[in-house]
Amino acid sequence: MNLELRGKKVLVIGGGGGIGTVLCNAFAEEGANVFAISRNRPKYNQGGIKWKACDITNKEQYTRVAQELLEEVENNIDVLICNVGSGRGSSDVLPADEEWNRLWDINFSGALDSLRMFGKALRTAGGNTILVSSIAGLEKVGSPTAYSVSKSAIVTLGKELSHKWAPEVRVNVIAPGNIYVEGGVWDIKTKENPAEVQAMLEEKVPLRRFGKPEEIANLALFLSSDRAAFITGSCVVIDGGQTTFFH
Repeated sequence: MNLELRGKKVLVIGGGGGIGTVLCNAFAEEGANVFAISRNRPKYNQGGIKWKACDITNKEQYTRVAQELLEEVENNIDVLICNVGSGRGSSDVLPADEEWNRLWDINFSGALDSLRMFGKALRTAGGNTILVSSIAGLEKVGSPTAYSVSKSAIVTLGKELSHKWAPEVRVNVIAPGNIYVEGGVWDIKTKENPAEVQAMLEEKVPLRRFGKPEEIANLALFLSSDRAAFITGSCVVIDGGQTTFFH
């Protein structure tokens, strides 16, 4: 299927590892002009991806990098993907301010700042944006409180913008379940206790396996294309059937 993404200007916030790297490669493979912002530079397997180093929780640095990038793309962005996130936190029911603020800044404020900085360029292009949330923002799955709450806020933000930026910009949310990334949380847990992880998959995930970053990328490609021109304001769950409520 030709998704007609060739030549589109695609910006991936958090394009430096795991799902983000795969997202960048997938859009580049479709012929898009891909730009990535992340703290660490990954090894992309597709050429032509332009990367900028930035810690987006450092607003001064992020503002400077964003202005540089906007000049490069001539204030015109077709697709913006906000993929920054971290679920690493304590088991405290109500964590202290330091942890709460850290996770909130990464998972929510990072997306909010990105939308503020690049929203005008999106509207100019009549583009679309995808916010990456988590099933932890939809149901209780045992994640740290601050992570779950911040990811829930991402879903609400996406719904609000889908109305308030319409019809110029489409806004959708992707809510992944357990995605296996080399060096990631599930890679570490699997190596530490493979039997326990396998039991979790068999008990909680109907498809009885982890998701792949490539499967998240495939969904993002479709939602970013004109094949999904009538889809906005949606939160698309991709979790192998793990969630138990209708969303």
